[in-house]
Amino acid sequence: MTNYPDGIRAVLYDFDGTLADSTDLIMRCYRHTMATHLGQCPPDEEWLAGFGTPLDVQIARFARSDDESRAMLDTYRAYQDSIHDELLRPFPGAAETVAELARRGIALAIVTSKHRRSTLRGMGLCGITEHFDVIVTPEDVGNAKPHPEPVLAALERLGVAAGEALFVGDSPHDMASGRAAGTRTAAALWGPFPRESLLAERPDVLLHRQEDVLELVRGG
Repeated sequence: MTNYPDGIRAVLYDFDGTLADSTDLIMRCYRHTMATHLGQCPPDEEWLAGFGTPLDVQIARFARSDDESRAMLDTYRAYQDSIHDELLRPFPGAAETVAELARRGIALAIVTSKHRRSTLRGMGLCGITEHFDVIVTPEDVGNAKPHPEPVLAALERLGVAAGEALFVGDSPHDMASGRAAGTRTAAALWGPFPRESLLAERPDVLLHRQEDVLELVRGG
């Protein structure tokens, strides 16, 4: 593992698939929504390919009209609300790692394609809310990941230069966004994406467990 003991002042995290184990939740919502509106569900791989992009963008790929897209969004969100707290949970070591980074004085931000309401709800369930003063969601930017704008927005709010930040995510979109913004990138291998798709985006480091992040930073 590469070590950056003197260079990292901030760690930016994706949320779903990186800090929160939400794949089962997301896939159940997808299958329910597609079955309700299309009468059948396309292969899971078609939805997985869009992980890391905003929900409305995902839904639009399957809807046959703008009206159906809006209806599908409503169905997805209503079903997600009904099962969210039962299925979403932090990955092992996530809360402890974030708390230790905060203790070391590392600036922290969430950069997610999930909307703010759901993000805050999930962060509360994961026990990490208190450690993040900066949360960038699609409501805050004009362009979502893989565009660099969400990462750049988080850096500006933190007051940290891109070269002093590490972006941790589980999707190729995260790696592309961080690299385009000029941060160092760390690919979380515990998410739903195959290793090969992450390697294609040339991350600076691969993470096998949450605690690996601690080896990349130094603080008090």
